[in-house]
Amino acid sequence: MNYELICNKVIAVARLAGNFIRREAMLFDASRIEYKGLNDMVSYVDKTAEQKVVANLSKLLPEAGFITEENTVNISGENYTWIIDPLDGTTNFIHGIPTYAVSIALYEEDKPVVGVVYEINRGEMFYAYKGGAAYLNKKEIVVSQRDTLASSLLATGFPYYQFDKQPQYMNLFAQMMRECHGLRRIGSAATDLIYVACGRFEAFFEYNLQQWDFAAGAFIVQQAGGEVCNFSGGSDYFNTREILATNGRVTKEILKAIETHFGQ
Repeated sequence: MNYELICNKVIAVARLAGNFIRREAMLFDASRIEYKGLNDMVSYVDKTAEQKVVANLSKLLPEAGFITEENTVNISGENYTWIIDPLDGTTNFIHGIPTYAVSIALYEEDKPVVGVVYEINRGEMFYAYKGGAAYLNKKEIVVSQRDTLASSLLATGFPYYQFDKQPQYMNLFAQMMRECHGLRRIGSAATDLIYVACGRFEAFFEYNLQQWDFAAGAFIVQQAGGEVCNFSGGSDYFNTREILATNGRVTKEILKAIETHFGQ
């Protein structure tokens, strides 16, 4: 398979979805919000964007399966699987906060081979493919060179359900805020990850994420020279639903802080 060619076609699919979302943002009807669970919202924009992405990717690679956030389609593929979040940052979108993204990843036999994240409001297309580097709007990107927590800017997410770990998480936040340049919560995990990839953040950590939240962004971080692991430092962040993505230079310091508060 020509991964670069596939990636370029996925970029076009992501851009089409992003253009649709941008148009809908101008006319968004908040009365059409639905709730999937506590604080977990979805809109007709998410669903329609996902349908558009799925339809285009099905033509691109008919034999591939799909894992999608909005369940417009979820089918198994023998060798290839698309993992899609059509609108990562739905809460931001609904409230008019201009940070949200289209996230598309292609996995080949459980390994990422293509990742595309389109941050819609800034018009920034981040992408990577197997055998290549990581890119932002055709320019190669690499992770930050900062090598201490004290010189780092970090990103995270706040739990909006399953609050049993909230006390530990708040204690971790308190430590991070004392020991780094700052702690940011943007509201889009895909955007947090690509900002690690291009050096805007030194690290991002969060738990209770789903595969579609990080499948593309985590791969882009790795192709940009960064590291991705779970809260125990292991490689299985898919099943644990815990993720720490870093520039590779501050991983140990952050894992040590996580261990202090999560006991792992």
